[in-house]
Amino acid sequence: MAKEPKRIAGLREQVDKDKAYALAEAISIVKKCATAKFDETVELHMKTGLDGRHADQQLRGSVILPNGIGKDVRVLVFAEGEAATIAQSAGADIVGSDDLIKQVQGGMYDFDVAIAQREMMGKVGALGRALGPRGLMPNPRNNTVVGAEDIARAVNEAKSGRVDFRIDRTNVLHVILGKASFSEEQLMGNLRAMVDEIQRNRPTGAKGDLIRTASITSTMGPGVRLDLLELKGTAVANARD
Repeated sequence: MAKEPKRIAGLREQVDKDKAYALAEAISIVKKCATAKFDETVELHMKTGLDGRHADQQLRGSVILPNGIGKDVRVLVFAEGEAATIAQSAGADIVGSDDLIKQVQGGMYDFDVAIAQREMMGKVGALGRALGPRGLMPNPRNNTVVGAEDIARAVNEAKSGRVDFRIDRTNVLHVILGKASFSEEQLMGNLRAMVDEIQRNRPTGAKGDLIRTASITSTMGPGVRLDLLELKGTAVANARD
């Protein structure tokens, strides 16, 4: 078994794995542990009490983080005619119809978000096997399948830091909160917005606590477990503000 590098071991020693940290303290620790030579991404990981095998226990949605995600988002739009012109004017990075579908079928995945004009979904649906596993398939549930009149709004939302979320096969949620270079206040604002939206999208078939455990981490740093009572309270506090 390979020996853990001293730097990583040292970072792990700064975190008590048996302790649930207050949110502000957890964010502070994550920032201090983000010592890589690049700007590490800060992520939230949640284990839910759901069973995604049941349709009424699927958790998915999207949220526009108030402080963005700290990266330029490349947006691809499947559109034609006037809708394509609108997408280009709104700042989409890649716009096209039949030819673009063929490029994606050929393995072109140089984008972060895919949006489709509603009228094109009959053709875009053929990309399900290619884009679905990558989390890139346009879907009306996260406002990435829209009419021509909403193309500009969808592109602007994607560019401004909209984050899509859904549970994986193990019923765990993994989402981006921003960058380690963000201030503690910015990360806290994004965390509050994310938890609020997750709670808002609680599936009808959910039983008991939706969130069982939660932690935040940076790309190369250790996970820091969060105090669940405070975490769940962020949604209540956010609704009152």
